[in-house]
Amino acid sequence: MLVLLVIFMVTAPLLTQGIEVDLPKANSEPIQDVPNHRPLVLSVDAAGNLFIDVGDNENEPASGKEVVARVGAILRNRPETPILVKADRSVPYGNVVGAMVLLQQGGAQSIGFVTDPLDSYPVPE
Repeated sequence: MLVLLVIFMVTAPLLTQGIEVDLPKANSEPIQDVPNHRPLVLSVDAAGNLFIDVGDNENEPASGKEVVARVGAILRNRPETPILVKADRSVPYGNVVGAMVLLQQGGAQSIGFVTDPLDSYPVPE
């Protein structure tokens, strides 16, 4: 799971649109794009609201049921679609886990995280 986290953390430079969140910073390599499959991004803002970047209401908060339904519909039609979570750094860990549970209920098998890149990553001594 840590490997998936690191792999998907590098997609941050590729995702510049959507809901405004203050992303955590991490030093990682960009992942390879899946041809013809735009990632599905579930954003969690500082207030804990969920936004999914598919459908007509991308800029309006979505309920848990809406997230599960939209993710399920996308994955039934395009099972190779990458699934990413873009959470504000101030969001409690439990809210992020809750968002991941909704994605899994919708059929997501692997979930990545979006971060901002660091110029230099501090190495613990």
